[in-house]
Amino acid sequence: MKGVGGGAAVQVLSDEGRAKVNLTLRVNGRRSDGYHDLESVVAFADCADRLTLTPGAELSLNMSGPLAQACGETSDNLVLKAARLLGERVPGMKAGSFTLDKVLPVAAGIGGGSADAAAALRLLAQLNGLKLDDPRIIEVAQLTGADVPVCVRSLACVMTGVGDTLQPLALPTMPCVMINPNVPVATKDVFGALGLRNGELLIGATDVLLQGREWPDEGASLEEWVESLAASSNDLEAPAMKIQSVIGDVIAALSASNGAWLTRMSGSGATCFAIYENTADAQRAAEKIRAAHPGWWVHAGTLS
Repeated sequence: MKGVGGGAAVQVLSDEGRAKVNLTLRVNGRRSDGYHDLESVVAFADCADRLTLTPGAELSLNMSGPLAQACGETSDNLVLKAARLLGERVPGMKAGSFTLDKVLPVAAGIGGGSADAAAALRLLAQLNGLKLDDPRIIEVAQLTGADVPVCVRSLACVMTGVGDTLQPLALPTMPCVMINPNVPVATKDVFGALGLRNGELLIGATDVLLQGREWPDEGASLEEWVESLAASSNDLEAPAMKIQSVIGDVIAALSASNGAWLTRMSGSGATCFAIYENTADAQRAAEKIRAAHPGWWVHAGTLS
């Protein structure tokens, strides 16, 4: 596409911010600096926000999509935060105008804002000839938010520490249904309800042994993975339910659906998910739940 007056074509770059799902989430304690030490098996869903970047002189962000209004002030968006932080570290960085098509629920425990920021970093890396393992990209991801580093790669892994240590995993494709009751839950409120003091640990001698557990090897079946995941949990589920009791209703609806092998909350909520034996079961469950709860956000798809 040529510019005004027959100038050079403007290349519009695009990427996706895929939803992050915490298949497990263990809180090992709270560090002396106030950050919580976590261990989580993370997968990514086939539903995503879409972010485009039109190169230009001014850095800006436009919002569109069904959930754009839920994002709040554009100036506070993590897309702009990540871009500004990277611009401080890359002399003469090329940027431009971002457009975010927002379809993922906000404050939902699936890292929507973090995934958007990660997509922005990938687009800026592409525009400026940077590699994703560039130390400046890694630093900015960590400074932007705890979930941004894992979202930059958007690959299944075990995430530990404060989200800064990532160990790749070979997950099978997992048919799933994801549900958010359209009720936002602030992460800080959930951790506050957990009630840990700075420097307080939740692990004992038995827990240390369990921390060394290994997940199924590459090529393991879906059934083997579900069995292994079922032995763990999400430590934030109980405190999140104290804040929004509807989370219990979502888990109950998923658990009651035919073919649900494992049901759990993701992240700090309120999004919950179920893993199914096959995509047909997942689709049928989603249709039934959507009909019974038309006010809920429901997605049937896959995790990987």
